Amino acid sequence: MTVIILIAAPEGLRGHLTRWMVEVSAGVFVGTPSRRIRDRLWDLLATRIGDGQAVLVEPATNEQGWTVRTAGKDRWKPVDFDGLILSARSRR
Repeated sequence: MTVIILIAAPEGLRGHLTRWMVEVSAGVFVGTPSRRIRDRLWDLLATRIGDGQAVLVEPATNEQGWTVRTAGKDRWKPVDFDGLILSARSRR
């Protein structure tokens, strides 16, 4: 399963994601796209997110069973801490 969360996304991105996933709440998309589709969706989101934020949670072969990607401005960054993925916010 794949989860994508959009915050302050430009117009059109949410509509584009509904072609492949279900919007279960405002800006939260869930689905099971293939790896190829998921990577293409992420490339599109990362280039068009602008001042918004995007988070993608996808299956992985690690202890948690998932990994995360982030894009956009003022975002939390995934940090690998002894095999666990934690979120860190950069200091200003």
